[in-house]
Amino acid sequence: MIIDATDLIVGRMATKAAKLALLGEKVDIVNCEKAVISGNRREIIEKYKAKRDFGHTPFKGPYFPRSSDRFVKRVIRGMLPYKKSKGDKAFKRIKCYLGLPKEFENEKTIATIKEANFSKLPNLRYMRVGEVSKEIGAK
Repeated sequence: MIIDATDLIVGRMATKAAKLALLGEKVDIVNCEKAVISGNRREIIEKYKAKRDFGHTPFKGPYFPRSSDRFVKRVIRGMLPYKKSKGDKAFKRIKCYLGLPKEFENEKTIATIKEANFSKLPNLRYMRVGEVSKEIGAK
């Protein structure tokens, strides 16, 4: 299944992708940088900068990804029992991509997951994953 993350709320999209992967389906998520995180801009940036700086030294973890595709995959990992064998297998069935790769151009994508569309937000405070990645140090 191919999911287009454009204008989808990251958490709600991640729960759907995690459930599909646990059921044994291969999940590809494209346009990860266009997904949305809801909340106040300043608080979102502070939260993820704190997560990035959590390790004691540069060589000891936990490591938090900066690029948008790995950021989304890390969010999905949090919704899986990835330390158990079924969660590990499900996590390996999930692939995240920046933009739309050439291999998926002619394939049918799910344009939106209705429950995850950002139009459901009660206010207009949100930030795109690509912007968050740039703020925490992505190139």
